[in-house]
Parts: sequence; C-alpha cells; structure tokens
Amino acid sequence: MLIIRVYGPGCSRCEKAFDTMDEALTQAGVEGRIEKVSDVQEMVRAAVIATPVIEIDGRVVCRGRTPGVSEAVTWIMNAAAQEE
Repeated sequence: MLIIRVYGPGCSRCEKAFDTMDEALTQAGVEGRIEKVSDVQEMVRAAVIATPVIEIDGRVVCRGRTPGVSEAVTWIMNAAAQEE
C-alpha cells in the first residue's frame, strides 16, 4: 500500500494538490492512503521550503506546485511498480 503525503499549511494550492492526488490514486486503481501534513514541526523535519510538497513512500515527487492528475497517476503507477 502506497503512503502519499501532501505537505502544506492548508492553503488553496495545498488543498488542490491533496484533491489531485486523491483523484489520481482512484484513477490508478492502486491501494494507498493520502495524508495531509500541516504541522510546522513536521514540515521543518521534512525540509519543506516551498509548498505543496508531495511525497510517495518517502520519496519527494513534486515541490512548490500542484501537478495535473495524469502526471500524478504516472508517479503513483511508478511507485506501485517499485513496491512489487
């Protein structure tokens, strides 16, 4: 199961990134869980500078922008293939 984390303070771009990743996970048909991370201390530990930051299974795939759904599906499919 993939763990997708979306780091950000809860701004509209971060919310859109969360929604995009949720839609991409559904479209990919991959088992996974999406977490919102808005705790400042946790963002500091993860070295988040520009938000949103999207991480899949501990690997940062996007920083400082909101991806499109098709791009996010590709990331999810690649991460799922590495899990097998």
